[in-house]
Amino acid sequence: MGERLKVFALVALLGFMAGVIADLTAEYIIPTLMTILPAFFSVRYVLSGLAGACLTVVLVSIWAYITGPSEA
Repeated sequence: MGERLKVFALVALLGFMAGVIADLTAEYIIPTLMTILPAFFSVRYVLSGLAGACLTVVLVSIWAYITGPSEA
């Protein structure tokens, strides 16, 4: 049961970090990019896709780094 609780805690921590990153991105990074590249970033699905791709790569990288290689 202890290992399962650790996994739940890790997922909760990663989810919290993803929320903080998403909030900071929405507050600071996206408006800055919209002023620099208004034509490209005016399409909302492009922004959503980029944010989703970045968050997924970060979360999977953190998960892979923490879990390490599996020992068969």
